[in-house]
Amino acid sequence: MHGLGNDFVVLDARDASLRLDPTIIRAMADRHTGVGFDQLLIIERARDPACTAAYSIRNADGSPSEQCGNGARCIGAWLLRAGAAAIGEVMKLESPAGTIGMRLTDPATVAVEMGEPEFEPARIPFDAPAAADTYSLDINGERIDVAAVSMGNPHAVLEVDDLADTRIDRLGPAITTHSRFPRGANAGFVEVLDPRNVKLRVHERGAGWTQACGTGACAAVAALRRRARVADAVRVQLPGGALDIEWQGPGHALWMTGPAAFVFDGEYWAA
Repeated sequence: MHGLGNDFVVLDARDASLRLDPTIIRAMADRHTGVGFDQLLIIERARDPACTAAYSIRNADGSPSEQCGNGARCIGAWLLRAGAAAIGEVMKLESPAGTIGMRLTDPATVAVEMGEPEFEPARIPFDAPAAADTYSLDINGERIDVAAVSMGNPHAVLEVDDLADTRIDRLGPAITTHSRFPRGANAGFVEVLDPRNVKLRVHERGAGWTQACGTGACAAVAALRRRARVADAVRVQLPGGALDIEWQGPGHALWMTGPAAFVFDGEYWAA
């Protein structure tokens, strides 16, 4: 499946116990000798009876991830096709980052309640004594200002004048592994076109540059909204397409709406 080109292998393990070690995950993720994906999504039986299902996430390098917005939408579309969800129904899912809400407006469009953005450094986590709008990072002797925010997973957001700036290709991997993010971070580079439209590229922790990052789009809008740079409803244009993000500010949950698509079904046999 994919959400705006952010691609996934989805495994339905609601009725089976499934154990995959990092070696198998990396082999499956290889785009030349495996299936190929940015993240692996595993749908599981919910522990909370109020939730339709649970899910876990593995990056292409086998490492776990706390949240994936594009992946969450794909899981919603999968559950609809499997008969576990209905159009217009608001359902709850257990994610590694906590319970999220979800509404399917049609078979290919999913709105996800991503929760409230977290700016407290210790909860991101990010090494800083107190919360601030931006922080100065040293990248190989170059000082850059980033916002730090969690959408269930850690993000660094850097506003740029032009996404065509060649420095971005170098800065992305360096920010992702910066020591002030003890668990790493997704590095988002955002260009503000106007208060309701932005462009974004994201270098993802454990996956590299991707066509789209749902939590990255949420984090970028949250960081910009905190500084009054954008409105409460913003269209985020990513290399793979657009997401609509709505956040009314502190005390409110952030909503992300976008597509989810099936590519093919198959069986995977590990050698």
